[in-house]
Amino acid sequence: MARSILWFRRDLRLDEHAALAAAHAYGDVVPLFVVDPAFVGSGAPRRTFMAAALQSLDDRMSGALVYRHGDPAAIVPAFADEVGADVVVVSRDFGPYGRRRDAAVAAALATAGRRLLGVGSPYAVEPGSVTKADGSPYAVFTPFSKAWLALGQPRWADRPSGPAAGDVSWVGAPDIACDGPPTAPVVDVVLPPPSEQAAHARWQEFLGDDLDAYDAQRNLPAVPGTSQLSPALRWGLLHPLQLIDDLGPSRAHTVFRSELAWREFYADVLFRRPETAWQNLHTKMDAMPVDTGARAKERFDAWTVGRTGYPIVDAGMRQLLATGWMHNRVRMITASFLVKDLHLPWQWGARHFMQHLVDGDLASNSHGWQWTAGTGTDAAPYFRVFNPTGQSQRFDPEGDYIRRWVPELAGLDRSTVHDPGLLRPDEYPAPIVTHAVEREEALRRYKSMTAGSR
Repeated sequence: MARSILWFRRDLRLDEHAALAAAHAYGDVVPLFVVDPAFVGSGAPRRTFMAAALQSLDDRMSGALVYRHGDPAAIVPAFADEVGADVVVVSRDFGPYGRRRDAAVAAALATAGRRLLGVGSPYAVEPGSVTKADGSPYAVFTPFSKAWLALGQPRWADRPSGPAAGDVSWVGAPDIACDGPPTAPVVDVVLPPPSEQAAHARWQEFLGDDLDAYDAQRNLPAVPGTSQLSPALRWGLLHPLQLIDDLGPSRAHTVFRSELAWREFYADVLFRRPETAWQNLHTKMDAMPVDTGARAKERFDAWTVGRTGYPIVDAGMRQLLATGWMHNRVRMITASFLVKDLHLPWQWGARHFMQHLVDGDLASNSHGWQWTAGTGTDAAPYFRVFNPTGQSQRFDPEGDYIRRWVPELAGLDRSTVHDPGLLRPDEYPAPIVTHAVEREEALRRYKSMTAGSR
């Protein structure tokens, strides 16, 4: 019987899986995961979650998943030869590295008369598909989201269903030396359940209990106002179309749909401008003065461990270290503090996030940071400087989020927990900078840069 390989990457599920449906159409399916050395240095929480998600996936396939370690451009063609498969099916990857890797694998397969078939992607609408009438891309989110919605809606309603997992004839490689699964780093982090079933259970819980209040609660880090499904989306334990299918026309559902569109917008921007993973989207911002010396490093170190003396910033950074996740509103607050209060390069913060986030996604992370830093997709971004104390008072008014993650301040009431002042406990640091002073310094630097470019 004909045989194909389904090469899993960021799609660690069996339901609603377009590439699986395509592979199944060829006959028996050999499931493969390649442990790529290019990702050895990626964040430990993310690799730990990935390893556990792979084990869950393998369990659903009764142990058929085959692991190989090494460069995919060499490993995949050799494995196709071993198992006698003429086609290797994948979910398309639109990231800078993924595109280069897949081009190399496709070329290597072609030399032996085999092919790499890309079907589906981690997105509702594939990056590069949303354009203006003249074919040019959108530069800002709002018009993109409107075009994305118009382009995506028919697919959400009319897409064909794939095979049930039990209908697929999984064929492992029992007679071929099989590498072991990726080794999960030892991390002292409380991770979410890493399975397709758990992701769907979480979605149903959120759908039933909290989604209808999403527009009102999504910015409140002390309440369960968000789905916290970003790790599941990052690893493809579920597909965004599965969430979109459950959304209705209410304001709360519309806002949630818009947040999914942000993920797709950033993927689109990175697809078109791959260099912006680590370079400014707006190159004029390359002239912005930033601090990089010894004092800058000391301040960065304080920020990474949650010892800045600003409670909401420290709460967020400690949540990141403890859970591999941070509430989105707090991500913006901590990012603004690093860039505009400490005057440090946004890339320092983005790399730190990628090392610790379970949901670390290059497009969303880098362009989220650029949005805050004023170097990215926002039309008038730089003058937005978050006041950490004001943000804390507005979005964590009772101080419950702060007390959860900064236990030194647990004894303070709502009027003092955001800015302890003279009531600051001895074990909690004084502010490492003065926000009002640094805000003016950030704006001064921006104005001097723009004046110098005239």
